[in-house]
Amino acid sequence: MPFKLAATLRSHADDVRAVVSPSNNLILSASRDSTAISWIREHGSAFAPAATFRASPRFINSVAYLPPSLDAPQGYIVTGGQDSIINVWPIEPSRAEPSYTLLGHADNICALHAREDGTVVSGSWDKTAKVWKNFQLVHDLVGHAQSVWAVVALEGDEYLTGSADKTIKLWRQHKCIRTYHGHKDAVRSLALLTDIGFASGSNDSEIIIWTFEGDVIHSLSAHTSFVYTLSIFPNGDIASGGEDRSLRIWRDGECYQTIIHPAISVWSVSSMPNGDVVTGASDGVVRIFSEVEERWASAEELKAFDDLVASQALPAQQVGDVKKSDLPGPEALNTPGRKPGEVKMVQNGAVTEAHQWDSTSNQWQKIGEVVDAVGSGRKQLYEGREYDYVFDVDIQDGVPPLKLPYNANENPFSAAQRFLEKNDLPLTYVDQVVQFIEKNAGGVNLGGNEEYMDPFTGASRYRASGPAPSVPPGSTFSDPYTGGSRYISSGPATPSTTASSSGDPLTGSSRYVAGSAPMASQQPPAPIPTPSVIPVAKVLSFKQANVSAMQGKLYQFDQALRSEISTSALAMYPDEIGHLEEAFTFLAQSSAGKTPTATLTSAHVETVVQMLNRWPASQRFPVIDLARLLSGFCADLIDNSTFFDALFRAAELTIDNGSSSSSKAKETNVLLVLRTVANAFQEGLRIGDGAWIQKIFGVLGGASYEKFTKGQRLALSTLLFNFSCIELQERVDPVLRAQHVRLITEVLRLERVDAEVVYRALVGLGNALYAAREQAAPFDAATVGALKTAIAALPAALSDPRVTGIVGEILALA
Repeated sequence: MPFKLAATLRSHADDVRAVVSPSNNLILSASRDSTAISWIREHGSAFAPAATFRASPRFINSVAYLPPSLDAPQGYIVTGGQDSIINVWPIEPSRAEPSYTLLGHADNICALHAREDGTVVSGSWDKTAKVWKNFQLVHDLVGHAQSVWAVVALEGDEYLTGSADKTIKLWRQHKCIRTYHGHKDAVRSLALLTDIGFASGSNDSEIIIWTFEGDVIHSLSAHTSFVYTLSIFPNGDIASGGEDRSLRIWRDGECYQTIIHPAISVWSVSSMPNGDVVTGASDGVVRIFSEVEERWASAEELKAFDDLVASQALPAQQVGDVKKSDLPGPEALNTPGRKPGEVKMVQNGAVTEAHQWDSTSNQWQKIGEVVDAVGSGRKQLYEGREYDYVFDVDIQDGVPPLKLPYNANENPFSAAQRFLEKNDLPLTYVDQVVQFIEKNAGGVNLGGNEEYMDPFTGASRYRASGPAPSVPPGSTFSDPYTGGSRYISSGPATPSTTASSSGDPLTGSSRYVAGSAPMASQQPPAPIPTPSVIPVAKVLSFKQANVSAMQGKLYQFDQALRSEISTSALAMYPDEIGHLEEAFTFLAQSSAGKTPTATLTSAHVETVVQMLNRWPASQRFPVIDLARLLSGFCADLIDNSTFFDALFRAAELTIDNGSSSSSKAKETNVLLVLRTVANAFQEGLRIGDGAWIQKIFGVLGGASYEKFTKGQRLALSTLLFNFSCIELQERVDPVLRAQHVRLITEVLRLERVDAEVVYRALVGLGNALYAAREQAAPFDAATVGALKTAIAALPAALSDPRVTGIVGEILALA
């Protein structure tokens, strides 16, 4: 018999992140609404909340169960969450405070597992797992390089942990005795398989069955996104859940059944002793599914569930690119599917429907309606839900923007918290994200729902306790969901320069942190610069990158092009693949400060140019990012005219259209091109006749500065500063020099928000004026008058003391 809905348990107000079902009559759930709930079976399949547990206003992300004792006749519920505290409560309705509080973790506790003997093992974003016995810490399991997302207590004194560093480790007491490699992304879940070994689920969408000796028995492939959770049935079947909205049942190594949920994420699954399975999902609902017909919900409830699933909006990119004119009609559903979980799209009138084959009932099940992500006069779709806005937030160098969904009638603090939690960013950024929303959703009523309660503070507004902790120089930001596999730069987006003892004159500190998001930099205000700031001869550069991740993304896009008949001709040729392999080897060693073992030639650069001319705009960003590194490390190999012509065409940034397009792919491409130009303007560059630079400045002069993102503005300001350093080294053609100063003047005239952008432009202007004085080549009166007008209002508009201090120095030079 197939599994069908048996019960729906509603009480949580936010995502249900964890469930456990220690008996047929008891379910424990934990939620982002800061509560955990014990559910008791009333009759049949009906459960009711028996007790609610809340220790703090922070999210609860993990839950476990300890068996009854004299002090807790119903057993204990163990919870862990964002407050980094493990709380242990007796399961009884009147308990307001936990009996035990276990302290030791330094960050969010995302995994818990307990044995019947009372042993508890916990995993945390602090990269450690900890073992607790008799509610005391007995072992620190230290060795993972990223967050520990999954833990299992084995027999005796052995433990299993899975991490965002893509590895699984077996521990005996506090010592790691084996490390398992096999997953290509963060390990999110572990489950013990009696007499076999264990199973692991990962962000790479795979489930791997292992022996404890490290042999892979087989992999289970059916999920189309992150696998968050695993549970083993009494008969040895496996239940899994993930970001593809599905609960999947695995039997004899095959996907036996797929149950789509009316939610984005199935965060947690737990099998019951009677063979039923419990799920917790992002819609805040706990559900029970059973293959015993007597425990199924009523026909009305089953239909309501199916209708709810069918009503979900699916983004077109989730099911693949198709031409609606090529889709069959509903009659195609008369043909049986070939395998469980197969998805078929049909055109039913004006609606494109997605149906999934259910092999247990031998029927096609409607799982949603396919809609475009963005349409004229329509809401924008993000992860299956419609929003008034889906903002792009640029976080790091070389990374596609993160998506920030927001509805006009929503409390902006709720949207900000959701965004930060989803992307594992520090919660001290809440106020900056809210300001970003309020600015970019201008004219919208942001009052929101006054009944909203901030789960972090219990109030209607989150108030940060202080600035976000600074990141030590040289460290890397690692997403706890993905570890190092996400396409991010290997370090902060750090234009590097040589810092003097007095600090970088462009930032007032020894380190620069770039980014176009409102949370890009949290450094303390810089001291007022000394009158001797100008000239500044050290250029800045954008050379940081995770080269292996960049390479992986480029090959992923190439494979996507290769797999479609319509785009296969655009894929890389064998000689191009060879050139790119050599280029990535060279750049990986160069960016790490090592002597390259590979040698590059102009043929390698030409390969990049050909790909820029050929690849679709939406898939160009890793190629442009590769060009950014070539510009920084191999400038002598580049034919600047041809190279930058190709780059500007690839970014659709030309003298004819400026930057008028609002394409999100274009925004990313333009940002990377501007950073590539900044890398080209480096020490030792000989301008020659400067025709290629005149062309670049001509395009930038025709672009609309107001339409540039924050990251683009910072990159533009940086390249203008870098060119001013070249002006200090050699006499520049008067036409080119005039173009340069006009661009700086325009930046200073229009920028009234970002002090860092203004300061870089001011230093660049100061360098240009200093060079003009030293070379006895003063600017004409009209140019000087325009720049004086542009900078006159800056001290009043921007309170940054660096801006105030340097304006006087510039006026003295002018």
